[in-house]
Amino acid sequence: MHSSATVRHQIESALSQRIPSALTPPQRQVRPVVSTGIGELDELIQGGLPVGAVTELVGSECSGRTSVALSFLAHVTSTGKVCAWLDASNTFNPSSAAAVGVDLKRLLWIRCGVQESVVAQETRKFTLPGACFAPKAVMKGLHGGGHGTHPRSEVKGLSAAVDRFLSNEAIAARCAEPIAKQRPIPQQYESSLVPATKPMRSDRRARVYDAVEQALKSADLLVQTGGFSAIILDLGGIKPEVVSRIELSAWHRYRVAAEQTQSSIVLLSQYPCAKSSSELQLQLLPMDNTREERTVFTGLTARVEILRQRFAETPAKVVPMRKPPQRVREACWSQRTTWVGPR
Repeated sequence: MHSSATVRHQIESALSQRIPSALTPPQRQVRPVVSTGIGELDELIQGGLPVGAVTELVGSECSGRTSVALSFLAHVTSTGKVCAWLDASNTFNPSSAAAVGVDLKRLLWIRCGVQESVVAQETRKFTLPGACFAPKAVMKGLHGGGHGTHPRSEVKGLSAAVDRFLSNEAIAARCAEPIAKQRPIPQQYESSLVPATKPMRSDRRARVYDAVEQALKSADLLVQTGGFSAIILDLGGIKPEVVSRIELSAWHRYRVAAEQTQSSIVLLSQYPCAKSSSELQLQLLPMDNTREERTVFTGLTARVEILRQRFAETPAKVVPMRKPPQRVREACWSQRTTWVGPR
């Protein structure tokens, strides 16, 4: 009677052309990691976030997801590498990122689902402080010797403005008597009983779906192109029922592309949606007040728990016969305010 090793060798030899090493289990791959900049978190997850894999930071609002992602980006950009932030919920603040230590020159910020008028309005905030008060350029002409326009052009239209100012309508508008407001016309809405074949979506909900779709397409382009060491996909402000509708094939595609380009993809969400495509899932619990002082706010305490970690490095190669002690799966750290100072 042949031994099990002989039978195993015969089967693998017969299937070597179709399935190489059919009965040999694949070797566990421990990926390189990048530090998050938080010592307690790095100690919990054995060094940092994995490279070439998908990591999920799951938690509710004000749980510290963005703080962990910004700390991770600050550490990556400090080494001279390029990162990207896909902002689907329109919550990224460049000033806060720069205060943490993120090099904004090495960060690509993509805003998804934002109207052009809103972008143009907010870009005016980043102009120079004295740009609005800078004098206009002097136009050189025939009159004035280059010191301005002709005096006649300065009083042009002044008479018409005075006539409008002294008209009866302007005087009535400046009168102290109350002006009756026009009553709004009541609007009639259609019945909500519509056929099931034609679902109706509000404009706000349509914008949310458009933002998620733009974020996923942008992530596809960035991951397939390569060159980005870290890509943050921020879906933290999107409702879980919307994020859960994303197909699992998208996360699998990101995992394969990240493995080829060796980039770290970090997903911020309220609900774990990548499933088996993510190598590391961290659950961030709501923050608590440190309560070091009764009348002064001193900071917050963040807590994190490991939901999933595929390949954890074992401390020894020898497997004991008894059940080993369970590893700690939770960690906490404090975020102190600037006015308190170190203690």
